[in-house]
Amino acid sequence: MSRDKAIKISESRNMDLVVVSPDSKVVVAKMMDYSKYRFEQQKRLKEMRKKQTTIDVKEIRLSPTIGDHDFNTKLNHAKRFIKSGDKVKISIRFRGRMVTHSDIGFEVVNKFIESLGDSIIVESKPKLEGMQMIAVVAPNNN
Repeated sequence: MSRDKAIKISESRNMDLVVVSPDSKVVVAKMMDYSKYRFEQQKRLKEMRKKQTTIDVKEIRLSPTIGDHDFNTKLNHAKRFIKSGDKVKISIRFRGRMVTHSDIGFEVVNKFIESLGDSIIVESKPKLEGMQMIAVVAPNNN
């Protein structure tokens, strides 16, 4: 139908004429209550944001010469973070000449990862970057 006729009909029904595809050869328009449509669209977006969860990355800092009690405390923190669904970044900062004994740092990080058990997935294995060793673990959704 012609554009003028469509506008008259939509005005008589107290509706809006919304162009759906302006680029096609035959312009396609739709009669609707546009304010109601926008309201429902915003409502759907709000629902989607409610269901969406964000995953944070929590950091646990260890040292190559960490004591047993400190190790267990940090392990419990990491378990709590993983239980709440967050990723955990395990980092060891070497100071001075400690970096020459990076194998001790690898042992500490591997022991930490093994202590977390089957509740995690190792996203990035421990790797040395300058004076810092970093590993990232995520919760196992299975």
